[in-house]
Amino acid sequence: MAKIRTGVIGVTAGGLAATTLAVYCIQSAPGADALVAGPPHAVVRVDQVGYAPGEAKQAYLMSVEPVSDASFQVRDADGNEVLSGRVGASTGGWNNTYKAVQTLDLSRLTEPGDYRVEVSGPVTAESPTFHIAPAGELFGKLIQDNVRFFQAQRDGADVVPTALQRKPSHLADRQATVYDTPAYDADERVLTAPLKPVGGPIDVSGGWNDAGDFLKFTHTASYSTASLLFAQRTTPAGGKELATEARHGLDWLDKMWDDESRTLYVQVGLGKGDTDDGSGKIRSDHDDWRLPEADDALEVEPGDPNYLIKHRPVFRAAPPGQPISPNLAGRVAATFALAAQLDAADNPERAHQELEKAAHIYALADTTPGDQLVTAFPHGFYPEASWQDDMEFGATEMALAGKALDDSRTADWTGQAGHWAKQYLASDTLGTLGLGDVSALAHADLAELLDADAPGTEVTRGQLADDLKRQLDDGSSRAARDPFRAGAVYTDFDSVPHAFGLAATAQLYHRVTGDSHYDAFATQQRNWTLGANAWGSSFVIGAGTTFPHCPEHQPANLAGALDGDGDILRGGVVNGPNAAEKLKDLNSFPTMRKCPTAQGNPFAAFDGHGGGFMDHVGAWQTVESADDFTATALLSFTLSAAPQSAETDPS
Repeated sequence: MAKIRTGVIGVTAGGLAATTLAVYCIQSAPGADALVAGPPHAVVRVDQVGYAPGEAKQAYLMSVEPVSDASFQVRDADGNEVLSGRVGASTGGWNNTYKAVQTLDLSRLTEPGDYRVEVSGPVTAESPTFHIAPAGELFGKLIQDNVRFFQAQRDGADVVPTALQRKPSHLADRQATVYDTPAYDADERVLTAPLKPVGGPIDVSGGWNDAGDFLKFTHTASYSTASLLFAQRTTPAGGKELATEARHGLDWLDKMWDDESRTLYVQVGLGKGDTDDGSGKIRSDHDDWRLPEADDALEVEPGDPNYLIKHRPVFRAAPPGQPISPNLAGRVAATFALAAQLDAADNPERAHQELEKAAHIYALADTTPGDQLVTAFPHGFYPEASWQDDMEFGATEMALAGKALDDSRTADWTGQAGHWAKQYLASDTLGTLGLGDVSALAHADLAELLDADAPGTEVTRGQLADDLKRQLDDGSSRAARDPFRAGAVYTDFDSVPHAFGLAATAQLYHRVTGDSHYDAFATQQRNWTLGANAWGSSFVIGAGTTFPHCPEHQPANLAGALDGDGDILRGGVVNGPNAAEKLKDLNSFPTMRKCPTAQGNPFAAFDGHGGGFMDHVGAWQTVESADDFTATALLSFTLSAAPQSAETDPS
């Protein structure tokens, strides 16, 4: 369901907790899981997808005690030893069972092929199989899988039937009613006033479902579409399918912007309903567990509790022609401008139209917003504090599109981009790449403009590079204290997309500066997301040998395979570890297919540092996949697959 930050959605099963049982899942042979009594004395954690030949390569031995005289061997697919070495020093303890995490340096392994690691000595352990392959080959498949996830997320008539047996859904969105901004109580749990129709009907069909639920948000769709377009511009690794999916996202955003009335619509569907007396007269998207096409089959009349599930409300960012929350104005403008850049050579007419839409949206930005930016209703679904980065992003991408189309406004947009970059650098909302902060993308592209002739700009290329470095130093500082070198925070939401965001930022920094100092850090962040972590799980569905089989995702649960094989939500990126205490309450609906079938949480033995992980359909805290998660991963894989530029350090 949607990634609510202010509590558990739906009905909870209060008695379920992430308790440790006497059954644990370990890797006993390449590609096979075995169940044994009690936790293993040692396990090897490795990036289960693999490494490019020239990358720094680390695996980790997690054991009950530090070992000083253990060795490791790397064997190829035929069992031949191709590399050996000594187990490195401990990077720290993990939990009460695993008191040592030690590194295994595999960097000398450069020959393409399939490999596994064996540890021998006082403890023995074996890794899953992993690959060494050229970057384009290694990451190209991951990018294609990420695109498949977006295909499975499609809403409307133009679905991809081979993805989770999807069928056309929410066709009533073609004739949707627009409502005034909904009013929620202080806890954002219930509506405090009836919804008031203010317009329509309008066509807002299509697009992508936001996460494991069926809501659609301009906030997340613009971030995801911009990321796909940025990736498409970076490398052809995603091919025609990536281009098609990016266009699918853009086409929906085009419906959410009415250029004639200057109205930006921000949401389709109601995430929380009910009424202030708790009578439940208004039911919302999160009140049922079903396939999306079931909403179309409802027979409802106005006033029925389920009426707004079939006839979904649409909400605006602001009344027609009125100022728009700047985070939305900047980001949506950037998305249309990225499309204009890609269309400039082959379809200049369409590119000019896209750039004009970007300019119109950008011009409506409210640059003196109040305390709460517009993201979603209720706001707690996607809280966000920063907006100057979005304005920088919008102006930068318009300037690049203007440059490609020989638009006379290019210099002005470049100046505005520099202004908003300076404002961002002076703000108290400095963040790192992800849904809530796009400064890394904006900085990298603005630096390209400043390479050209941009006199009088309020920031320098060096200042932009310094802020990219600031983001990486923050992550590197955290990673230096973590046994698995993770730059994300285990006890926060979105740990996995944050790790992918750091990896992408390191790649962008290299492109801007020519400095490879953070390349190994970028690889470590990717490794962590793909299995080189305490839980030994990849957090990208279908990637590696161990990955989530039970995502909190309605079509995946009701129409897909639950054993990790066959029709799965391939390429979807999940939240990953979260605060272990948050896993005490899981979502539960009568119509959920049970997943996993066994009781307990086999990953609980590996919880540590306050973080926990559970592969359970009700564990929205750890295994809900989402558009923005997957878009950030796709962007990271794309930057890893593309060759680095040969630019020099601006300092």
